[in-house]
Amino acid sequence: MKMLPLRAAIAAALLSVAVGASAKPLVVCTEASPEGFDMVQYTTAVTGDAVSETIFNRLVGFKPGTTEVIPALADSWDISEDGLTYTFHLRKGVKFHTTDYFKPTRDMNADDVVWSFQRQLDPKHPWHKLSSVGFPYFESMGFKELLKSVEKVDDNTVKFTLTRREAPFLADIAMAFSSIYSAEYADQLLKANKAGDLNSKPIGTGPFVFQRYAKDAQVRFKANPDYFGGKPPADPLIFAITIDNNVRLQKLKADECQIALYPKPDDVPSIKADQNLKVDELAAMTTSYTAMNTTRKYMSDVRVRKAINIAFDKPTYVTSLYGKGNAVIGTVPYPPTLLGFNDKLKNPPRDLDKARELLKEAGVPEGTVLTLFTRNGGGPTNPNPLLGAQMMQSDLAQIGLKLDIRVMEWGEMLKRAKNGEHDLVSAGWAGDNGDPDNFLTPNLSCDAAKNGENYARWCNKEFQDLIDKARGGTDPAARAALYEQAQEVFDKDQPWIPMAYPKMFTAMRKNVEGYHQSPLTTNNFATTQVK
Repeated sequence: MKMLPLRAAIAAALLSVAVGASAKPLVVCTEASPEGFDMVQYTTAVTGDAVSETIFNRLVGFKPGTTEVIPALADSWDISEDGLTYTFHLRKGVKFHTTDYFKPTRDMNADDVVWSFQRQLDPKHPWHKLSSVGFPYFESMGFKELLKSVEKVDDNTVKFTLTRREAPFLADIAMAFSSIYSAEYADQLLKANKAGDLNSKPIGTGPFVFQRYAKDAQVRFKANPDYFGGKPPADPLIFAITIDNNVRLQKLKADECQIALYPKPDDVPSIKADQNLKVDELAAMTTSYTAMNTTRKYMSDVRVRKAINIAFDKPTYVTSLYGKGNAVIGTVPYPPTLLGFNDKLKNPPRDLDKARELLKEAGVPEGTVLTLFTRNGGGPTNPNPLLGAQMMQSDLAQIGLKLDIRVMEWGEMLKRAKNGEHDLVSAGWAGDNGDPDNFLTPNLSCDAAKNGENYARWCNKEFQDLIDKARGGTDPAARAALYEQAQEVFDKDQPWIPMAYPKMFTAMRKNVEGYHQSPLTTNNFATTQVK
């Protein structure tokens, strides 16, 4: 299958940006700090926005506002008839960023692509063991087993050979963990014994060049004058880290920021009524959930997980946190917009007597304390974390369980949840490629249980076999049937409480143009400007 030159031309046109005579600053009020700037070590959307959507590119990307795969660093590709070999033809003349700490001597080429994947794939690669946390997304997605080889054919051609067919492969490599790094910069750092700088002084090919990061306060970028898609019209781009969504809105109204991410749903009507503001909204590919740690005492018993599920008043929770019509009550791990959503599975009716009976059968003493981790501030999948935690605490008290709520900073919560220190953790997921596999494999697979990304630490062979088979299929109907079966296994074992499928809101000043909301919940400002 050949990528037609016409499509490449159309995609290039989509990437181009008309730049006005004088660029204006764009300040975006974001909801949390990035975990770091070495993208492959992290999995959160917050870090993705601050790193992969600004500093880096991938071989392919997504057409703005859609899940359609389009060319990026590769302008075309070939796929073998057996679906096992992908050959990418690289865009010529792409330049890495020039900064005060790195000046490239060559354009991006096949060596950079091979380096970026081999670093994660090959245990003998000099950079493989330099990651203190491994490569969580790469590993959770099963890429260690999927990639047989990544080879340089010539300076402008790279060949990927897979061990099996992988239906979402192209979409997978449009995701943040497949970002392309400068091998030349990495070599420079290694020789200077400054490997840690890869995580604090990033170099990419993306629309913005990293300038500086003031921890928990601000990330600052300048427009990349050499960007292959055209210099962005916003210069500089500033991420003002503002944890509280009320403060984000206040800053937006004062024009201290021109975009405020993830306002509270109940603030949306007042934002729409403000003549200086506007709101974009989208039924995004997101799910809010509470993971139950299946390796902890009591929580390992499915009867306890079922008791918690049927004691929790989910409809009241969803209405209270999201408002009427702003979220759909959750039933399974991913929203109904995706392939294979099992609409036959329903939430059980709330039944406190049955919940108490299940706890008694499981030998759980009255007054047992369970820990719930939740974040401070609010984000797209959980606009009011403390309120949600308190509602669950109140519901579980009615069946004799005490909930110890631990509110913590976003990065700290993720770190401790990955270590398995929780009984329950309030979490959320935004799909990264529009495929059901992206919800199931990174969050519920056995590989993800091993590295902690699966916060339930749930490993079920029947579930794993079904999602593996679905991932390797090419017929959408057959894949959908497998995913429906996998959701039935999930529903039977209940490692999560699926909470909601929320709408995503982005508030902005009325003079902001060129911003595209993404169903993948990524925020890319390469075409955004303040008029």
